[in-house]
Amino acid sequence: MSLGPVMLDLEGTAISADEKRLLNHPAVGGVILFTRNFDSMEQLQTLCGQVHSVRNPHLLIAVDHEGGRVQRFREGFTPLPPAAWYGDQYRKSAEQGQELARLGGWLMASELRACGVDFSFAPVLDIGFGISEVIGDRAFSSQPAIVARLAQAWMQGAHQAGMAVVGKHFPGHGGVKADSHLALPVDQRRFEDLEMEDIRPFETMIQAGMEAIMPAHVVYSRIDKELAGFSPFWLNKVLRQQLGFQGVIFSDDLNMAAAKEAGGYGDRAKAALSAGCDMVLVCNNRPAAIEVLDCLKDYNDPAAHVRLVRMHGRKQQTIQQLHLEPRWRSAVNRLSVAPEEISLDLRLE
Repeated sequence: MSLGPVMLDLEGTAISADEKRLLNHPAVGGVILFTRNFDSMEQLQTLCGQVHSVRNPHLLIAVDHEGGRVQRFREGFTPLPPAAWYGDQYRKSAEQGQELARLGGWLMASELRACGVDFSFAPVLDIGFGISEVIGDRAFSSQPAIVARLAQAWMQGAHQAGMAVVGKHFPGHGGVKADSHLALPVDQRRFEDLEMEDIRPFETMIQAGMEAIMPAHVVYSRIDKELAGFSPFWLNKVLRQQLGFQGVIFSDDLNMAAAKEAGGYGDRAKAALSAGCDMVLVCNNRPAAIEVLDCLKDYNDPAAHVRLVRMHGRKQQTIQQLHLEPRWRSAVNRLSVAPEEISLDLRLE
């Protein structure tokens, strides 16, 4: 059975009988985990094993685990610094900032891989203009070139741990104040402005081998009337053709407020896939997920199947083996100097 085009969530810390039947639906291709799905590293490892045993090839398992205020798993995991912390270190020393970003990507990926998680929806490639509170310290820097350098170092570390990466939120969420979880952000800048700033890190990361991208639930009104994640212009003409991206395109959550512009849940899913997405996310709304699965039960995209298989994690070792690695101990010590971050309610728990 191939990987389907839908990623959905689970209710608890183990798979229920109903969820196991749901995960066998041909349109399902992955599972996204949240804080409610986590009790301990050992429990998470068991849960991931349960998900992976449902089908062959195994379903993808993802999580939002960037560091700072967006880190779903805490107990037993290293508290990771937000992306902006690496930018602060870069200002002190470019070489040290990139070295720490590489170490941070490796530490994030190695701990998740030890538990069986395939990948994290990271890194954030948005520019930290100081406009968007929902982005805020999730951005590496206010300068596109520094974002690109630090993100590339972070990706190198994740790759060393056997994890593919997902850059977000294309073509850039940093220039709008509204939070797409709660409202519809509209960016009125010209394409030339985005091309000179926001798109540059994505272009650099594509050239460096980034495996996947998540588009923004943002309308760039002077360029195209559709949300970027539902726009053939952004996903096909710009991302695929102009930038030459051949990897996976994940939609942002179809349950977010901004996605309402694309219609009902089934319509949203079809629109996102038609525009160029390979997999759509439907989170924290089981009736909506079932509606989407029913709409896509006969959907088949052979090219997407090939791209999605590349997102499977590699190089998994046990938690105990990881903790014996000198590099793990060094990473924990070097990154523990990051300041405590105030949690922001992103309604993603």
